[in-house]
Amino acid sequence: MYPDKSSKERENLITKKYGCVFLMRIGEKLSNGEPHDGRAPDYDDWQLNGDILFWFEPLQCSLEISSMGIRVDEVSLREQLKKANCEERASLPYHRMLLNKELPYTIGGGIGQSRLCMLLLGRAHVGEVQASIWPDDMREACMKNNMYLL
Repeated sequence: MYPDKSSKERENLITKKYGCVFLMRIGEKLSNGEPHDGRAPDYDDWQLNGDILFWFEPLQCSLEISSMGIRVDEVSLREQLKKANCEERASLPYHRMLLNKELPYTIGGGIGQSRLCMLLLGRAHVGEVQASIWPDDMREACMKNNMYLL
């Protein structure tokens, strides 16, 4: 869908249309030859991962709530390092161990708690749902826009 749009525009359009989507194969190339999004070639298997996205009305864009997937194995690691033009990483300790089948296969992912709070509470800035240290100019800009940072 939306072949004339950038990957981020496609993501926003489909999420706005349906409210919530599961977008698969993040990192892999789209039909136009560009990757959908930047994902490390040595983390998730680009064929077996995905993100849960919700339409986020306060910012008029999609909001990623979860990223998950099956992690690379020796086959997908080799393929993805080649596609990303960083085959030299194969000599790094973690990569070598994975390629030599010395590490277990794994999966991963989780829910972004702060983003989920932003979604449920309709807050536009992460500082409205989690305490942190923010520069004075950020605090002032947020205050002017009725965002109260914790």
